[in-house]
Amino acid sequence: MSAMTAGRGGSVSDAGRPTDDRGLWSRLAEADGGALTELYRRHCDAVYNFAFRRTASWAAAEDGVQATFTAVWRRARNGKVDPLRADTARAVLLVMAGQECANVARSARRQRLLHGRIEADAGGAVSPDHAASTAARVDDERQMSEVRRALKLIPAVQREAIELVVWSHCSLAEAAGALGVSEGTVKSRLHRARQSLTHVIEIDALKEALS
Repeated sequence: MSAMTAGRGGSVSDAGRPTDDRGLWSRLAEADGGALTELYRRHCDAVYNFAFRRTASWAAAEDGVQATFTAVWRRARNGKVDPLRADTARAVLLVMAGQECANVARSARRQRLLHGRIEADAGGAVSPDHAASTAARVDDERQMSEVRRALKLIPAVQREAIELVVWSHCSLAEAAGALGVSEGTVKSRLHRARQSLTHVIEIDALKEALS
């Protein structure tokens, strides 16, 4: 399982044709719970993958999904849902996920410590299948942590461009609309990010992330 494409229950690609969410978004702005449910169904995997890449933690990714859609619903109930500029709500949801991930990252670190203690206490009682699955997830988190450390070397606005366009396959127009900047600005940030990261490209996971 790749840390770049892994999702709930198996490999999930964030790529694909944008889904027209305008009608759902208009209903969401009127606090329609059914619209929220459908938006979740369409975009939960993309938000989950994004949250994992942002936090390098599976537990935090789960929390990030919940926090993101809870925040969306809170905005809807408070009448603070801005009009959707693109045909898909994906980029807007991912930007919101980025804002929520900082709040759940601390909790993820505590959970990793707890999981480590549980596995140590279990000793030989852990089944081979479970141990292999756990090892794979820990390896994904380790690789993603390396990528996050590398990305800290560049400005946050450049990281956002990488996360939205390269990792989550948003178009320049989608990313620009969600970030409130021009397409040219997004393209420039991507170019600068790739230039800045050339000296750390030996990290395998980062090669995959930027390919």
